[in-house]
Amino acid sequence: MHIDWPALARVAAVSLGVTVAVVVVFTLGVLGLSRAADRRAGPAATLARAQAGLCFLACAVVVGYGIYLIVPQLH
Repeated sequence: MHIDWPALARVAAVSLGVTVAVVVVFTLGVLGLSRAADRRAGPAATLARAQAGLCFLACAVVVGYGIYLIVPQLH
């Protein structure tokens, strides 16, 4: 059996990078919700809710794409 170590290292590096990116984006979404709760009304609260919604949507898209790649019936 032969293991392609450079390919394994690339997969591990990309996985780590995407994981960190998704966690950071999710954290920004939670921060946006927190800021919206602090302000309660006005344009700043609306902007914070929009930021949170976009961050959570981005996380959902990344997770959905990962599921699409893993499940062969979806291809």
